[in-house]
Amino acid sequence: MRETLNRDTAINLAILALLVATAIGAHLAGNGFTVTLATKAAIFGLAGVGLNLALGYGGLISFGHAAFFGIGGYVTGILASHASTGMPVTSLPFTIMGSNEMLGIWPMAMLAAGLAALVIGALSLRTSGVYFIMVTLAFAQMLYYFAMSWPRYGGEDGLSFYVRNTFPGLNTFAPIQYFAICATLLAVALVFTAVITQSRFGLALQAARQNSQRTVAVGIRPYAIRLTAFVLSGMIVGLAGSLYADLNRFVSPAMMSWHMSGEIMVFVILGGVGRLCGPVAGAALFILLEHVLGGISEYWQALLGLLLLAIVLFAPGGLIGIVTRRGRHA
Repeated sequence: MRETLNRDTAINLAILALLVATAIGAHLAGNGFTVTLATKAAIFGLAGVGLNLALGYGGLISFGHAAFFGIGGYVTGILASHASTGMPVTSLPFTIMGSNEMLGIWPMAMLAAGLAALVIGALSLRTSGVYFIMVTLAFAQMLYYFAMSWPRYGGEDGLSFYVRNTFPGLNTFAPIQYFAICATLLAVALVFTAVITQSRFGLALQAARQNSQRTVAVGIRPYAIRLTAFVLSGMIVGLAGSLYADLNRFVSPAMMSWHMSGEIMVFVILGGVGRLCGPVAGAALFILLEHVLGGISEYWQALLGLLLLAIVLFAPGGLIGIVTRRGRHA
């Protein structure tokens, strides 16, 4: 058991080290574009880590996490745009001014995503199986169409805020410095996930995933455990959405579409469901395939689909599962 944990830890550290080394190497070579790709992989990896908390450890197959991703992005875009104009976001019941400080925007984005996850989760978790999947998808699509019809903030054209938000002591316009911010938050989220999944709460969550009736028999309420995990998951994904909006300095309803929910789930499946750094590996592979195969054919996603099918059929543990299995046989 200890040998397995040590191997998993080594693999997780290797994945993070490879991501950081790629960004640093590209920076030293003067290749800012590759640094931006690594930043995008870190952000998508963070979103996957959030979903993995609900999906991998809680067994909650959600197709609505794009809603939290988009909410985090819109909170960032709205606060940044109002900071540039000097107009308050709202004056009722109290005045909320805009902000271009990341340290002020992130808590707001996470809070908004967490509140949405609380409402959606409280209703969705009263169902199970395919009904849960469809209810989460329905809520995400409702928010998607709301954003599409919200002319104050661009409607279907989205909202640009041109100037990247600030972080004390750093130049967020410098690709490597913004990567450092995203990579640090990714590392914090991974540590948080590792700690919480090994706590009594995490063990209860995994027990509820395996057999909810037995958890009830020993006095654990699966509903409350799952709802808590769903809210925490939504908050992490909301933070990723905030970072993604700042990366592009643009937010649009596409961040809330079911396509985005599917992509976040692909990150988790490619890397390994229930694996700590699985979403990071999956997101990095997705970005790599998009960059390499996208330059060859506009139908590169068909090749991605074949790869995903092969992993589901022959390597359900994902990329990390393949490496771990080879290590065990060795």
